[in-house]
Amino acid sequence: MSEKEKNTTAEVETEETAAAEETVTEETVCQTATEDYKEKYEKEHDSFLRLAAEYDNFRKRSQKEKDASYTNGKADTLAKLLPVYDNLERAMNQSTEDAAYKKGVELTMNGLVKIFTDLGVEIFGEAGETFDPNFHNAVMHTENEELGENVITQVFQKGFKTGEKVIRFAMVQVAN
Repeated sequence: MSEKEKNTTAEVETEETAAAEETVTEETVCQTATEDYKEKYEKEHDSFLRLAAEYDNFRKRSQKEKDASYTNGKADTLAKLLPVYDNLERAMNQSTEDAAYKKGVELTMNGLVKIFTDLGVEIFGEAGETFDPNFHNAVMHTENEELGENVITQVFQKGFKTGEKVIRFAMVQVAN
């Protein structure tokens, strides 16, 4: 081989080596850049998922607060109407000669009870029911062998609840 051919072969080998090194360097740079972008993507993706979870928690908490606010407002309003119910109940229990008056009081009471029912209010506290301290307030106690344990014998004031929230406990007399 001549000197010129050797130099040309050496130059070609040098160029090929340089090109291969350049390719390796470019691949390394590309891999590094790709890894950087993957890392940035993972951070952004994690940040997005956390933000979405926080928003979902906020939405659920706001809905619970809204529902609680509505329930509390309804309970407060109903509690202010309970004296009207009590007065109508007393008026119905009074004897009267005026049939029109009695009919008017009954219609008014039925209308109020219907409104309560439509609002989801449950009226409780009847004689013969079993006493439950979660719903009843025992203000008197009587001994009666004919009745069982914790039986309500007399109701002084009816109880009211909406859902699980007790608006007013029933005021009762309990046997044994």
